[in-house]
Amino acid sequence: MKYFTIKKDILATLAYFNMFEYPLRKNEIFGFLGHCDDYREFEGALRNLLEDSLVFKIGDFYSLHNNYKIAARRYRGNENARRMLGKAKRGATIISAFPFVRAVGISGSLSKLYADENSDIDYFVITTANRLWIARTLLHIFKKLTFLFNKQHYFCMNYFIDDVEPDILEKNIYTATEIVTLLPIRGGNIFDKFYKVNNWTQTFFPNKNIGTTTVPPPWKNWLKYLIEKILDNRLGDSLDNFLMNLTARSWDKKTMTNKLDSKGMLLGMHTGKHFSKPNPAFFQKKILQRYEKSLSELFGKYEISRSYQTKGK
Repeated sequence: MKYFTIKKDILATLAYFNMFEYPLRKNEIFGFLGHCDDYREFEGALRNLLEDSLVFKIGDFYSLHNNYKIAARRYRGNENARRMLGKAKRGATIISAFPFVRAVGISGSLSKLYADENSDIDYFVITTANRLWIARTLLHIFKKLTFLFNKQHYFCMNYFIDDVEPDILEKNIYTATEIVTLLPIRGGNIFDKFYKVNNWTQTFFPNKNIGTTTVPPPWKNWLKYLIEKILDNRLGDSLDNFLMNLTARSWDKKTMTNKLDSKGMLLGMHTGKHFSKPNPAFFQKKILQRYEKSLSELFGKYEISRSYQTKGK
């Protein structure tokens, strides 16, 4: 029964990344398993799945489909990501220099070391307490300036939290995957706290080691220090609340008018005093629904295959 569970776990892991056409290496599959910490047992289960043609090995990668194109796609994507990471790290350092920013990490596809010709550089930003909306507004003014130089795709800052409430509220496989694949660039001590608060990800991925980081603190400068000093009072409190309400109204209007982003996705933001993030009712919900459907179909196929093999014996 345990062996059967491990094989289903492997299939579920591959099914999740299959939605993004992203085959995995053997050690990556093991890292994302939820019910197996014995590598030899894992290798045995994977070998059985290969023999049953439920999993296919293509070069260095494993997939639910015997399709070389997705392996070639990953090879190209990994090479593109390696070239883009330098720009992403410099971008994260610039972001960390803004007032009230305490930590910056790379998120999205680049955090999984994948990028194609249309990929943006996504950042996960942690701010100081009760100044998230000032920090976010300053950063988005900066982003508008990047349009003048066609560099806007290098500064996609769409997920903010502050260090009062670093707990990610939606606890599911999508958010767990995003957390454990984050690439911290600045603010190591803040990320230590973030990982400690979000150790619930271990229930999804017990083989993933997250915790202490050795990345440097945010970039310090006199302008950042001066602005933080000036707004360390009731004026700062009022300004942060004003910018939060102003931004929330603007995004509510975009959602109500069914405005789409450059990729054809419905624009929507979930806002609160301590967070600003894409509305989970949109992309995240669709991913989870698609994953559940994929698992249902896959496990149905696996049960039929297992039943047939049992009868044959």
